[in-house]
Amino acid sequence: MYKVMLVDDERIIIDGISKVIKWESIGTSLIGTAKNGIEAYEFLSQHQPDIVISDIKMPGMNGLELVKKVYNNYPEIRFILLSGFSEFDYAKQAMEYGVKHYLLKPCNENTIINALSEICMELDQEKERESFIKNMKETLETVLPFAKEQKLKEFVTNIYDHGDLNTYQNLYQIDLSSSNVRLVLFQLEGHFQIEQLLALKNITEKIFGENILCCTVGELILILVEDEGNYPLIQQKIEKIRDTFFQYYQLDCTIAVSELGKLNAANKLYLEALDCLHYRFYLGEGSIITRNDISLIDKSVEQEFYYDEQKFCRLVKSGYWEDVEKEIVSFFKRFIDLKMDIYATKSYVIQVFNAMIRLCDSPTMNTYLSKLPILMELNTIQNMQSFFQSITKEITSGFYQQNKNKHSTIISKVIDVVNEHIDDPNLSLQWVANEMLYMNADYLGKLFKKETGEKFSNFLTRIRIEKAIQIIENESDVKIFELAEKIGFGENSQYFSQVFKKQTGYTPSEYKRESVQGF
Repeated sequence: MYKVMLVDDERIIIDGISKVIKWESIGTSLIGTAKNGIEAYEFLSQHQPDIVISDIKMPGMNGLELVKKVYNNYPEIRFILLSGFSEFDYAKQAMEYGVKHYLLKPCNENTIINALSEICMELDQEKERESFIKNMKETLETVLPFAKEQKLKEFVTNIYDHGDLNTYQNLYQIDLSSSNVRLVLFQLEGHFQIEQLLALKNITEKIFGENILCCTVGELILILVEDEGNYPLIQQKIEKIRDTFFQYYQLDCTIAVSELGKLNAANKLYLEALDCLHYRFYLGEGSIITRNDISLIDKSVEQEFYYDEQKFCRLVKSGYWEDVEKEIVSFFKRFIDLKMDIYATKSYVIQVFNAMIRLCDSPTMNTYLSKLPILMELNTIQNMQSFFQSITKEITSGFYQQNKNKHSTIISKVIDVVNEHIDDPNLSLQWVANEMLYMNADYLGKLFKKETGEKFSNFLTRIRIEKAIQIIENESDVKIFELAEKIGFGENSQYFSQVFKKQTGYTPSEYKRESVQGF
């Protein structure tokens, strides 16, 4: 039975939920109630319920405060929150502390039962997971015979002459020339413990059942299985191994599968699988890689590959991160599409990286230079792109700060020009750029949006309407056509009225009347 606690400052709700829910029927028992968060926290500190059903709006300590405090001290306790408020912010704050169930009042019996049942199911799965891992550890602690496994591992991972093959045939009574086999390599991703590597091996052995060899080779799991035309079944088992391991340990593994071959060619299949595994650099962690996934490398592509690193450096110096980020995505996509030799790809990335960090002053450049070994050792193109992008963003942001004062001066001039020429119908971004500041209009538009967060055209319309409102409030007898002329709409008073209503919700005439009446 999972222990449940109710928290609500309304006694009628406490009593209602307590009586209407058949607790035992869903594997729970009600162990206590409280009328606010303070009282609830004192109770649950002593009695450790598994689930708390709590209102959000309560005196003293509200439901969200209770969730936060419990999350920090008793993270295993699950919550169901009840509230009459439907604002998204409440649900969003609750989800930050692991709350998945947010029920709006009034909620009926079935809604609460469904939420409780889901949490009970989650708790059951967690217990099953913990039990599985505990049992797995106990199994792995048992000393298992490994001599045969070790010898077969040597046979697969080393090259032997004909005499050695005969020795293995006699020793293990295996006809090495008859069996059709595939060799599969599993590589765990991220940081992992030795017990997790051994657990993956154990799962592999259980799912494949009979196999010729299942062993560890360094930080890889190697399995050699017979394949008499049943590769789809082998693939299903491989996927099941990957998914089962992820379910219990939340770690990905990348898998490489050799072509079909004879057992006496196991070493060739092993080298082939290692080659496939090498290409996780492009195909990503967690992939299942076969020879079909690896495109033949066209060496001429490497010779023809060209990238204008100076153009990239100019983008970085501009300080506009959006443009730089797009260029990075495009740059790395070319490598993913081409799938050149991995070391060639790394050399191109490092070349651009070095050009970029040379833009910095000497101390900063040396700091980034010390990170070069990290970049060189990254084992997937995705990780390399992520690392490259983070460093580039830091450098680009630095240039943005350097350029900011200069940019701010230009934008201040733009705003002064707008205020001075607000009545000119020809006032536009193009006009300001060409006639007043002698700049490229596209560049000025981007700069204006970057600095103000607003497009120039939207800014100009807003300023004009604000000016119109000011005139209406100060000159109640002003005519609409006069107002249009004063703020740069010329003789097009009808268009001015349309823009004014879109911005304020009133026509100029309506606004004048409402202004006189004081809204």
